[in-house]
Amino acid sequence: MKAVILSAGEGTRMRPLTLTKPKTMLPVAGKPIIQYNIEALRDSGITDILLIVNYKEEFVKDYFKDGSEFGVTISYTTQKKLSGTANAIGYAEKFVEDNDFIVLNGDIILDNELIKEIITEYKQYTPDTIMVLTEVEDPSPFGVVEIKDKIIKSIIEKPKKEEAPSNLINTGIYVFNKDIFKKIAKTEKSRRGEYEITDSLSMQIADKKIIQGYITDKKWLDVGRPWELIEINEHLIKEIKQNIKGTVEKGATIHGNIFLDEGSVIKSGVYIEGSVYIGKNCNIGPNCYIRGNSYFGDNVHIGNAVEIKNSLVMENTNINHLSYVGDSIIGSKCNLGAGTNMANLRFDDGSVKIRVKGENTDSGRRKLGAILGDNVKTGINSSFSPGVTVGFNCLIGPEVFLSEDLPSNKMVLVKQEYDVRDIENKDKKSKK
Repeated sequence: MKAVILSAGEGTRMRPLTLTKPKTMLPVAGKPIIQYNIEALRDSGITDILLIVNYKEEFVKDYFKDGSEFGVTISYTTQKKLSGTANAIGYAEKFVEDNDFIVLNGDIILDNELIKEIITEYKQYTPDTIMVLTEVEDPSPFGVVEIKDKIIKSIIEKPKKEEAPSNLINTGIYVFNKDIFKKIAKTEKSRRGEYEITDSLSMQIADKKIIQGYITDKKWLDVGRPWELIEINEHLIKEIKQNIKGTVEKGATIHGNIFLDEGSVIKSGVYIEGSVYIGKNCNIGPNCYIRGNSYFGDNVHIGNAVEIKNSLVMENTNINHLSYVGDSIIGSKCNLGAGTNMANLRFDDGSVKIRVKGENTDSGRRKLGAILGDNVKTGINSSFSPGVTVGFNCLIGPEVFLSEDLPSNKMVLVKQEYDVRDIENKDKKSKK
């Protein structure tokens, strides 16, 4: 069996983090999201993998190359126009030839055992298609299936909650035989202007092909919006094992499991509690407080008396002394000036809202800080409200309090008025 991973999309809901890199290459607990899928396939015995790419594809190709470093063989095909999942899968026809194949979205993370289970299920029952399903409380934002005796009878996209035929939703994980390419060739554009794989599947149903639903309660994590990157990082970092390749100076205190990569130093006075991942050539401290589920990419510097809580700090970023970063994501090549504060709790204690594709969206999180794109620099004593996003290549001046989103390539400065007065000479006054 071969595998196809879809990694072509722009990831617009993950802005500003995807302004400079594809969503599937965003780091989680030390690896790009898509790497978890590649390793899960490898561990299930599938080593011949095709990546469907487009948006900033050079990041993917430069990192994985031919796949040999990861124990697999990777090929690449560029989806020329981003026009739907069916169109993307159609690019795999020559690669697949006469083989059955599994399809995954590159922006999900799933349990390794799930792939083994669905391969076993497929070999046992030999349907035309397997669609992996999971049960949710509210299926209305998803593709929902009508199912009987494991066989899918229909697929309804984003029904009203009260009209949904079940609470079982499509996870975007499939096993196909080559019949799917015949249906893709006949698939027309949907009302959204895209070639939808669910329309191709509906054609299979109409053609009396067997589409089997496989219901799973195993881990299936979809990474679509910035706070979901924080949540999946929380989940995966808790699983890391203690592994110290760098240096921990005398006087540092560590409670919990940490991964400390080569060339990195945890300096005296640093206090770490909970699971933390620290990449290569990082300097942490002295005298800072690192709280659980935090991730630091390579070449990160955390200065004196800094507190970091439950945050992702990407490679080549500096967070200078006396700063606080809570439940936030800091992009690559950022520099936070001394005293920078990223608030993570609303004054009214309500859940934090964040703008996603121009709409105010409730994250459902009581604590959520700022989301900074790459190459953002802040001046001393700058502050950020919960849920604020900042595009790439921005300058935030000293003393700025940023309470609204900032697009890319902007500078924010505080205008101040000074009242400069002469100082009275008390000695002269007393002599008069």
